[in-house]
Amino acid sequence: MSPLLVKITLVLLFMSIIIPQKSVGEYEQWCIADEQTPDEELKVALDWACGEGGADCSKIQVNQACYFPNTMTNHASYAFNDYFQRFKHKGGSCNFKGAAMITELDPSKRYPFTVFKKNERIPCA
Repeated sequence: MSPLLVKITLVLLFMSIIIPQKSVGEYEQWCIADEQTPDEELKVALDWACGEGGADCSKIQVNQACYFPNTMTNHASYAFNDYFQRFKHKGGSCNFKGAAMITELDPSKRYPFTVFKKNERIPCA
């Protein structure tokens, strides 16, 4: 085996050891509103998530960092995901009577809204 091939093999082996690998079930997941769900159904689910469900919906209120885009789908997605991230390890799900779904595609890449407030980056997804 050539010295160059040995070096490449050692580097690859070293990288595979130090770079953490995600196992099955460890991929990031987000809970988003199903865009086909009527706004009336999203509103009911949003109200539950922000109320009895325990999601923190303060950032989607008027004049807050994540109020825009001001659509029912976006506000519901924010609330559903906040609920899901808080409670998924305690039995919380991403269903909301069929109004939501899980995605492994980062929603902030789809709606790249990031608010800057006093040199602080606030992600809204």
